[in-house]
Amino acid sequence: MSDPVQIEPADGPDTFLVRMSGMDQSHVDLADPTRLLFDYVRRIGDVIDASGPMGDPLRVLHIGGAALTLPRYVAATRPRSAQVVLEPDVGLIDQVRVRLPLPPRSGIKIRPVDGRTGIAAIRDQSQDMVILDAFAEGRLPADLTTADFFAAVRRVLVPDGRLVANLVDAAPFRHARRVLAGIRTTLPEVVVTAESATLRGRRQGNLVVVAGHLGGAEIALALEAAATRAGAPYRVLDGRAVSDTLGGGAPFSERDAEPGPVPATAR
Repeated sequence: MSDPVQIEPADGPDTFLVRMSGMDQSHVDLADPTRLLFDYVRRIGDVIDASGPMGDPLRVLHIGGAALTLPRYVAATRPRSAQVVLEPDVGLIDQVRVRLPLPPRSGIKIRPVDGRTGIAAIRDQSQDMVILDAFAEGRLPADLTTADFFAAVRRVLVPDGRLVANLVDAAPFRHARRVLAGIRTTLPEVVVTAESATLRGRRQGNLVVVAGHLGGAEIALALEAAATRAGAPYRVLDGRAVSDTLGGGAPFSERDAEPGPVPATAR
């Protein structure tokens, strides 16, 4: 069953907030798609900005679409990018197409399938980036947490491509540790960004994971520079810090996979 979808006017002309299951899911500024209001989305934007020369097109697979905030950002900042969005909620897609239409020739293709089904149809080594930002009733679906799923992500990425994954968890990060362990089985170069309050255990928050087979040190340096300019400060954990702070988990398998934690706002 699809989550109930609400699309409401937000904080200015041509801005909208998408709510699902009573929670804020996406913010879109149709007049300025480079404006990323949610802090974790801005951090993903920083990763996109650091992925090659500014303005160069990217091939991006989005697992989870919502209001297409990030695909719109890529299309605006990197024209001629080829993007595929996997979004199983047909009702959401239909509402977004009508009320929040994409610009002409955006290069964004939407496929109404779940992440596991959709990624199986993507060609080997065809994507520069895979962005995982998928939720069902506010939780990362269990089948998108396993080592087998991350092996599929590795298959579709070019050799120097990157996975960017949005995880939601709170200290002691039991779920995130296991997801990270699964990611590192095939994408060993891992960087994580998060708010200090989340890392200190003060509240649940978003852990933005950047993982690849190459270039972990370079992306960590680029994100550290971006963090100093950010309106909402965040911390960057490089490979060693990720191991020290978020290591020690056992990868989820197909047999024991669990969805992400219940969002704090839904408790």
